[in-house]
Amino acid sequence: MYITTTEETYQDGQIIIEEGSHGDWVYVVESGSVEILKKVGDKEVVIETLKKGEVFGELGYVAKVPRIATVKAVGETTVGILDKGFLDAEFNKLSSDFQTILRTLSRRLEKTTRIAAETILRRQEQRAYKSLELQFKNKEELVKAYSENVSSEGIFMATEEPLLQSERFMLNLFLPNDPEPLEIECEVSWTRRVTVDPRERPLGMGVKFVKISHDDLRKLQEELKTNGET
Repeated sequence: MYITTTEETYQDGQIIIEEGSHGDWVYVVESGSVEILKKVGDKEVVIETLKKGEVFGELGYVAKVPRIATVKAVGETTVGILDKGFLDAEFNKLSSDFQTILRTLSRRLEKTTRIAAETILRRQEQRAYKSLELQFKNKEELVKAYSENVSSEGIFMATEEPLLQSERFMLNLFLPNDPEPLEIECEVSWTRRVTVDPRERPLGMGVKFVKISHDDLRKLQEELKTNGET
């Protein structure tokens, strides 16, 4: 159980921490969720989505460096600010050598985060932005959806009924001019259940392909080539 001194509530899309700003407050998500975004050139990449009970801002506290990423509310979100006096007291109990180790690890995390953002961006740029018809089953019925972007490793599915994160399911993916759908076992990597910009950030879920037949993979790759995927 975290000791907090203040609660703050943010609406969907509001920025809690701005990349490059200075500050050493540490936060815990009390309700809702937040996105961690990292700038790569002139683009911004979602690194991770944090939910209730998860902490952010710790790098600024431990390493005393500018904020390495932007943190943005997803839907109405309440965060608690951890008691800095308590954190200082606990941190100061550590030996100077151990404090140095933690600061070194924290600074190394900045490089790791940057590399992760660049990797994610490369994958996104390799995706074909193409609308394909999809079908999957939730617990009650067959749901129709459409792809926003797709690669040979995964897909973003625009749907108002996303499944739960980490849930596995069978996906039917329909290619143009192919009467039989591709049957792919998938796992939900992340979901977007709230948005203020349905055109640019539609509701839906990002999924990764867990199991796909060699023949279906070949068909998908051929379809993606027509959209310039490399």
